[in-house]
Amino acid sequence: MRGQVLGVDRTSGEGQISGEDGHRYSFRPGDWSGDKGPAVGARVDFATEGARALRIFRLPDSDTASVAHRPVAANDRNKYVAALLAFFLGTLGIHRFYLGRNGTGVLMIVISITFVGLIVTGLWALIDTVRYLIMSDAEFEHRYARRYAG
Repeated sequence: MRGQVLGVDRTSGEGQISGEDGHRYSFRPGDWSGDKGPAVGARVDFATEGARALRIFRLPDSDTASVAHRPVAANDRNKYVAALLAFFLGTLGIHRFYLGRNGTGVLMIVISITFVGLIVTGLWALIDTVRYLIMSDAEFEHRYARRYAG
């Protein structure tokens, strides 16, 4: 049977394959044959035993297919929320904390202690607001997507 790798646990090496028959099959690291192991999105050929995939081989075209058809991870950060935070609470750097830029968020709070600092962080926040609004969604995703260690 043929299918596609849905996911792989990096620690244990176990994962799931979606078969062309519409069912999902689990696998373990020892179920793989050949020199290439599992990769999310890879097209595979495998035998089944119940709900388990055995003797799994990656198909030759799976290297390009896994890159081209890999789903884009959803970003839990929104550029419009960041722009609103920058506009209304920007002098305190709240938008920077929201985007995971804690160092510059703390810097903005420290600078805001003085009157001149408020002017500087106000301009900084206004520039950030405009930048977020004109930035493409793809660029925002690239810069501010949360990176999970796995």
